[in-house]
Amino acid sequence: MIGSDYCFDMGYEAPVGFVEELNRSANERKMILGTTAAELLKLDGRGRRPSWCERRDVKAIGARGCPCAHAAPRFCFMRLPSPLVRGTLIERYKRFLADVRLDDGRIVTASCPNTGSMLGLAVPGAVVWLSESHNPTRKYRHTWELVEADLGAGPTLVGINTGHPNKLVAEALQASRVKALAGYPSFRREVKYGRNSRIDLLLECADKGLCYVEIKNVHLSRRQGLAEFPDAITDRGAKHLAELSDMVRAGHRAVMVFLIQRGDAKRLALARDVDPAYGDAFDTALAAGVEAIALRCRMSPEEIVIDRPVPIVG
Repeated sequence: MIGSDYCFDMGYEAPVGFVEELNRSANERKMILGTTAAELLKLDGRGRRPSWCERRDVKAIGARGCPCAHAAPRFCFMRLPSPLVRGTLIERYKRFLADVRLDDGRIVTASCPNTGSMLGLAVPGAVVWLSESHNPTRKYRHTWELVEADLGAGPTLVGINTGHPNKLVAEALQASRVKALAGYPSFRREVKYGRNSRIDLLLECADKGLCYVEIKNVHLSRRQGLAEFPDAITDRGAKHLAELSDMVRAGHRAVMVFLIQRGDAKRLALARDVDPAYGDAFDTALAAGVEAIALRCRMSPEEIVIDRPVPIVG
């Protein structure tokens, strides 16, 4: 069996073409390219592994709702702690805590790594997925990672952990999978800048100079296919936009990255009704030369995949 470690900096980017050029019989090439791999990876008759909803006996959600259906070429992925534990949300409270009834009947308190309102997602009765830590020093063993949301076209998984986006974008940059941010040989994280702030990623290039990258997690959606940001008033977010504008005026490049942790998003818009001031700050930043891109993720209980860019429509 021959495979590819693409999108990492190793392996063959096009292993099929490599095999086709080998001096092997047609039957041997067929075995290398599919037969042995299918047996090892337990692929079904259609040449794919069963999706998360099929493997876990989740209620049918249909091809459109399945986050594994019609997969697009990947940018980069992050493995989630395995296995995630499935349950039902009882209540989110004090912003950082949530009580969950697990499928085995146990009730646990999980940490909620999200400071926002989680508008439309923290609904009692929602299906949620938790990671579990075996660190004896942790007060709460479980962490809320995913929630199933349904806007009428079937459930979709939504990532609520705001600690993941920076890591996802950083790994994608290391793999040279974000075209808009390509060409910078190195970057640093959490660098002090601006008005007592830290930039999420500072890209560096001897020829291009510096590029300041601010990353925002997006999980709000109130209309099918449309992701929105923010989900609550964010004075801090407006401050970051002003600081990015300052970097542009100082002669540097500045980019706002909206990382959408839901696979049903086809475009991104600002939730100007939620925070009009942020919308104004965004317009001012764009006028100053700040760039903005939105990257959508494909979600499953096993991994988060930066899937593709989507347009920002307003």
